[in-house]
Amino acid sequence: MTHVLVPVAVLDGETVSSGLIDLLGTVNVTVLGYHVLPEQTPPDQARAQFEERATSALEDIAEEFRAAGGDAYHRLVFTGDRRQTIDRVAAEIGVDAYAVTGATGAVDRLLVPLSGSVAVSRILAFVESLVGGRPIGVTLLAAGSVPESRLDESAATLREADIETETRMAAGDPFDALVEAIPGHDAVVMGEAAPSLASLLFGEESERVAAATVGPVLVVRRESAEEVSESEAETQ
Repeated sequence: MTHVLVPVAVLDGETVSSGLIDLLGTVNVTVLGYHVLPEQTPPDQARAQFEERATSALEDIAEEFRAAGGDAYHRLVFTGDRRQTIDRVAAEIGVDAYAVTGATGAVDRLLVPLSGSVAVSRILAFVESLVGGRPIGVTLLAAGSVPESRLDESAATLREADIETETRMAAGDPFDALVEAIPGHDAVVMGEAAPSLASLLFGEESERVAAATVGPVLVVRRESAEEVSESEAETQ
């Protein structure tokens, strides 16, 4: 079953909106409770001080996800680097996507941007699993160098799965086009882009999208090097 990692700054009082919990009711969830430690603070010291309180909060959040329909687990990490921890745990447990939490009520429509560097087939498969027969509409957004044929083929795939789908072509910068398209949508599903100079300078695109839109963003992970090698071997 599709599996999503939901990172939560548990000791900072971060919560997960009811809309995101309901949206993820068709998938399994691991709630990753993390706490970024000040420099030179031993993790064992923080765990001894905070583990009981943090674990109790994580169990409460996991129970809300279970009530929404899927299996839910939780994991607690004390770390010096939030981003590296999310990437490491996502790889360890093999999740399909991870969430950047944001505020939202009921989710009626998803915005799904397609770019030239993301694995479109993985995104579409994730969207099908996420919607799961519910009356949630999808808007596919193509910007930059994405050909219209890819947009049309992607829409046809979702419509074959009985998902109400609209398409939009946008000119100009893909990030700006995405942010401009947000009104009328409750959450974003996007592919994980490969590391780039822009991500080093400005931060992960998904985090920038979440900051610009306030709502939740679900990031479909790109294929690992091992998965790419296996796929290439199967086609030879």
